[in-house]
Amino acid sequence: MLYQVYETQRTLMEPFVDFAQAAAKLYGNPLSPLGQNPFAQRVAAGYSLIYRLGKDYEKPAFDIQTVDVDGTSIAIHERVEIDKPFCELRRFKRFSDDTATLAKLKGQPAVLIVAPLSGHYATLLRDTVKTMLKDHKVYITDWKNARTVPLSDGAFHLDDYVNYVQEFIRHLQGIYGNCHVISVCQPTVPVFGAISLMASRGETTPLSMVMMGGPIDARKSPTAVNNLAMNKSYEWFENNVIYRVPSNFPGAGRRVYPGFLQHTGFVAMNPDRHANSHYDYFKDLLKGDDASAEAHRKFYDEYNAVLDMDADYYLETIKTVFQEFKLVNGTWDVKNVDGELERVRPQDIKTTAVMTVEGELDDISGAGQTEAALAMCSGVPAGRKKHLEAKGAGHYGIFSGRRWRDIVYPSVKAFILEQSKAAPAKPAARAAAKTPKAVAKPARKTAAAKKTARAK
Repeated sequence: MLYQVYETQRTLMEPFVDFAQAAAKLYGNPLSPLGQNPFAQRVAAGYSLIYRLGKDYEKPAFDIQTVDVDGTSIAIHERVEIDKPFCELRRFKRFSDDTATLAKLKGQPAVLIVAPLSGHYATLLRDTVKTMLKDHKVYITDWKNARTVPLSDGAFHLDDYVNYVQEFIRHLQGIYGNCHVISVCQPTVPVFGAISLMASRGETTPLSMVMMGGPIDARKSPTAVNNLAMNKSYEWFENNVIYRVPSNFPGAGRRVYPGFLQHTGFVAMNPDRHANSHYDYFKDLLKGDDASAEAHRKFYDEYNAVLDMDADYYLETIKTVFQEFKLVNGTWDVKNVDGELERVRPQDIKTTAVMTVEGELDDISGAGQTEAALAMCSGVPAGRKKHLEAKGAGHYGIFSGRRWRDIVYPSVKAFILEQSKAAPAKPAARAAAKTPKAVAKPARKTAAAKKTARAK
């Protein structure tokens, strides 16, 4: 019922929001009769703020047109490689007319960035993608808003998330022979699970996995986010934050954790900071500081754009990661695409190098939560494990902004390059790219057969 009330309220407010936008333009235009008023700039700023607070925020675009590689401008073509019911595997293809640059690009490592499915769109990692495109072939998981997915496409579980990640890894392996995986925040757990299961089956695992600011062991240095998930019962979440999608969306009737509730939680964590930010925006408009005002718009266009999550996935994540700690306790069983349960065993990972990254001031994933993965990967040699604490960085600072570019990325880039150089050559990988789906299926069956043989 709450979702319907929210949508009704939003629909009723829409004419007033449109009026505020129009009024801001009328009072802000010096050629308009209303713009001649001595208080026009103040009125325009007020209406602009009202518009920003009341408008509906749609999914932003990645909008990465070019990147600079050693002084050469490289064109970027964004395309969907695999389209799943709840996710698109998106590739950022690089093009250049410069022969030397093109040869350099072809020899660079392939990286799968697994974006969070925790309320925001994958475009929150725009800076991550743009920075990595200078030195890597980049793919990213672009999760869909659950309210746009029809009920006929079925439910989405945490197990499905793990299976998606495995399919995407196999896709890149089919094209390039192997790849590297970076997970940011929430996906550190399902990515860890996916690669562990591939190792247990005897499949080829990625050359490296970099886990950044994620709740591998949420018991360590619990934050406000962790405490909420740990102190409320599973039934509380199911009864208080799960609602059905209204009839005006393609996913009508689907049980979801609505994005507007998640956004409310985001803002409630730092209400004073957001209030001050909006007031600063108002003052910037009065001063005519267009650069600061535009920076505010860009940040909140991204921050305020949220998506709904399928209820099954959301509730299972709460239970598995934050309440029963199944990964660290060694009790996490994942259902594969054949419907069989498989135990997640990180100790089976042998050939994948592991790097963990934490922010010194992270208030989402506390200190030590991500680093815990290193001890769990007991089968990986110590020389192929690394931890980085980014000094002065908060949660967003480890994957976006100056600290990401100056502190985190150089270390991640060097780690990936080191593992790529140490990897044995994979012959004829490019030929396999023509039939990626055909590659993935036999690989999984062969691994399952190996597992059965070991059991016998």
